[in-house]
Amino acid sequence: MVVIFSAWLYTARMMVTAQQPLKVIVSLDVEEEGLFSGRYASSGCTVRNVQLLPRLAPLTQELGFPLTLFCTHTVFADPNARSVLTFMRERCNAEIGAHLHHWSTPPPHESDKITAPTRTDQMPRDLLQRRLEALLHAGQNFLGSPVTSFRMGRWDLKSVIRPLLTEHGIKLDSSVCPLRAFTNGPDHFLAPADPYWVDGLLEAPITQVAICPPLARLWHKIAPQQILDSFCYWGVASANPLWHYSGVMRLAARLHVRRGGKVLSLFWHSSEMMPGASPHIKDEDGADRLFKKIYNYLIWLKETFPVQGVTATRLYNDAPALQFAQCPPQDERQGDW
Repeated sequence: MVVIFSAWLYTARMMVTAQQPLKVIVSLDVEEEGLFSGRYASSGCTVRNVQLLPRLAPLTQELGFPLTLFCTHTVFADPNARSVLTFMRERCNAEIGAHLHHWSTPPPHESDKITAPTRTDQMPRDLLQRRLEALLHAGQNFLGSPVTSFRMGRWDLKSVIRPLLTEHGIKLDSSVCPLRAFTNGPDHFLAPADPYWVDGLLEAPITQVAICPPLARLWHKIAPQQILDSFCYWGVASANPLWHYSGVMRLAARLHVRRGGKVLSLFWHSSEMMPGASPHIKDEDGADRLFKKIYNYLIWLKETFPVQGVTATRLYNDAPALQFAQCPPQDERQGDW
């Protein structure tokens, strides 16, 4: 802990200047309510929280950070939610991507559970494919063109799933959460913090970095599987406004840029903006504080680094010039990233 605190003090004091504009992706998982209660209903889900998205318009209109909205099938299927998405797309230059909550995406199946949905790699492949197709069809129906960016619900991206995405026209995936190893789920612990190419996809992880990389590598080597994921609670800094304080978010950006990072990716859930829909935001004051925290963080980024706000598709189009690394073959890497 002394090493971590010392690293924090050192980094917090130094000014880091990016050599080129830092690409910044601001994304949301736009989804139904109720998930933070631990229930994963397959039907009867509400999406009232989507009505709050226009509050984020100043992030684009005033600060220049367009949003990437990864939407579930439940959102695409709701007429009121679709009208909000239209506003965000036409007035705020938001990109509409796809977010698979397979448990609430048709067709229904007898294996659907209210709690602890079946992990995607354990589902019948045909069922998973049909649900992915239903989601992408709903997205295309809304957009009038194919959806090309994607995020898997619950970070549930196993390596065996990725080929399905490329088969269905996905160009950029953002389902990797570095330094996490989920119980009975994917292991993304050793994933890079910056985008990389893998299996025909541009993988754009959320920005989550080790405060002390040697300690992260040591922990991955010695920690039993059942406590490996605990590292995210004491050894990690991220740009997620619901996971960390503003100072830690700034630390994540400084560390990432200092280590050569070209893309900063922050995200949160649309339902977290709705008072009472998550344990983080209990009332209107909490929702106000969250918006101000995000707004002020983006101002700080603009004041600290040369930055450029981009959507997922814009990042994909810019990727050749950014020369992202190619991921090693599956048999040469550990995990599902």
